[in-house]
Amino acid sequence: MSALSIGPRPLDGARRRVLEQRIRWVVAATISYNVVEAVVALAAGRVASSSALIGFGLDSVVEVLSAAAVAWQFAAPDPRTREHVAMRLIAVSFFGLAVFVGADAVRALLTAHAPEHSTAGIVLAAVSLAVMPVLSWFERRTGRELGSASAVADSRQTLICSVLSGVLLVGLLLNSTLGWWWADPLAALAIAGFAVREGVEAWRGDACCTPVAQLVHGNDGCDDGCCDD
Repeated sequence: MSALSIGPRPLDGARRRVLEQRIRWVVAATISYNVVEAVVALAAGRVASSSALIGFGLDSVVEVLSAAAVAWQFAAPDPRTREHVAMRLIAVSFFGLAVFVGADAVRALLTAHAPEHSTAGIVLAAVSLAVMPVLSWFERRTGRELGSASAVADSRQTLICSVLSGVLLVGLLLNSTLGWWWADPLAALAIAGFAVREGVEAWRGDACCTPVAQLVHGNDGCDDGCCDD
């Protein structure tokens, strides 16, 4: 039985240009949304004294940095020449996300501080939970077809943001309805650990076993299942 190819099919010039333009669009949309998200979350977090909302706002800032790295890459005439540097920048943004979220979660657990109810925070978390998975899916599929490790890594960063949106939503609802202030920081610690793992993989260039990652780091297969539909 012949081996199946794990990489994307070869692209002609026209198709590559279309995919690169799609990446630019989704990155621009991600940056725009996260700027608004950061402003709303930080403002609502300050009003409600919510460590979860403030941490979520800081996560949005990290999301902007990650998307900006991909935007910088695809602003070049040949985006592949900036792939390695963009991957490193995305890795740093993952580590920053882990530090921000982890530190805020530890602080919340140690102080046992229960935030006030925040309607704005609940609405923001619900909207983000609906929007972020769509942006992540679109960028991931486009990045995989294009063979862009940085685009795939950035899509996973966006997916983390959607998971964190769910954590934030559950935490705010549990705090408002049952007074379970500790639910959100515990879940946030798990998200921080996941972000560290993703940062390590991005630093190594192991974003979904793309051809760029194989060329730079000699990977010859996909062992984490991320290449599957």
